[in-house]
Amino acid sequence: MTPPGVVLLGGDTNALAIARSLGPRGIPVTTLGADDFVGRSRFARAVPGVPADATAWAEHLLGTAATPLHGSVLLATSDTGITVLLRHREALAERFVLDACEPTAQAAMLDKLATYEAARAAGVPTPRFWRVDTPDDLERVRDELVYPLIVKPLFSHEYQRLFAGRGKFRSVGDPAGLDGAYGDLARAGLSVMLVEKIPGDDDRLCSYTTYVDASGRPTVDYTKRMVRRRPPGEGLGCYHLTDHVPGVRDAALRLLTGVGLRGPAAVEFMHDERDGVLKLIECNARFSAALPLMVAAGLDLPYHVYRRALGLPHELPDRYRLGRRLLHPTDDLRSFLALRRAGRMDAAAWLASLAHRQTFPVWSPRDPAPALARALARAARALPTTRPSRVTA
Repeated sequence: MTPPGVVLLGGDTNALAIARSLGPRGIPVTTLGADDFVGRSRFARAVPGVPADATAWAEHLLGTAATPLHGSVLLATSDTGITVLLRHREALAERFVLDACEPTAQAAMLDKLATYEAARAAGVPTPRFWRVDTPDDLERVRDELVYPLIVKPLFSHEYQRLFAGRGKFRSVGDPAGLDGAYGDLARAGLSVMLVEKIPGDDDRLCSYTTYVDASGRPTVDYTKRMVRRRPPGEGLGCYHLTDHVPGVRDAALRLLTGVGLRGPAAVEFMHDERDGVLKLIECNARFSAALPLMVAAGLDLPYHVYRRALGLPHELPDRYRLGRRLLHPTDDLRSFLALRRAGRMDAAAWLASLAHRQTFPVWSPRDPAPALARALARAARALPTTRPSRVTA
């Protein structure tokens, strides 16, 4: 008999990692709204023609077109996916198998301001932050602000939908930059908060990933740290390393226990060199983009969550491989070039950092089509859209 399938809502490298974990086991994997390259995998089938927004996804899942998928495990691999599950949980539960969830807690982790307020209530250190709902709020706190400063949208997926390719927030260095960034986001209708930017290199970033079962027990402990981001100091991770990071588990679990979260979670911190304290950066109550590294390190979280959602027993090892690395080659090259321009890294140091066995988020010799599809898509985007006019004498 074919085992129950899985439907993934959104995602990119995390959705691909889930497909490559479950597909070889004969578990059908369907993606809805994932990046195009995910659907090129031999282990996944993409649903075509559904716009990339929560309303369209919900209409598809609750409509007759999704009837063949009924009984599948429905998992969020993006913040938009979480939004769909929160808004339509009861109706979806009549058609699909849903993972363990405490909706109030998951909603709090989706909202960046609510996450920081929950951390403060749980005694988890954070950078300084300010709630700014209106221009008057900004004027009221202006004298308290410190620079550099992050103008952070409360809902990252809404910002990324409106400002594709511009990261997850705006970093500003002075009041003029703040006024420009705040005005830009406010005009777009986004709610924002202001967060102190912790100084230090990207390798001070670290994270803890776990799965909290229905009883509130964390079933796995996994930590990693960042090597580099693109762009340095504020972008998305392009080079990660599995490690044992002291203190990050306890701090993360104080937050997760305090809000009562259930299901998968990845909690990111930064070590503040000024006072030696780990401070919360964000919490994603879903599979993270660096999931391929966790699987490569020996912790198959996708299969664990799948089994647990179906009420079947499954335990993960209590150890994982240290020193495993996840590299985004093109993005890491660009990160290095930026660091070199700033005088912070030379070619010898960069090459030495790469002289290790690598895991790649998209490339796989047994499933090469996604990497080829993404490379072709990037090449097409890099080509000029119009030809220059011919100049004649």
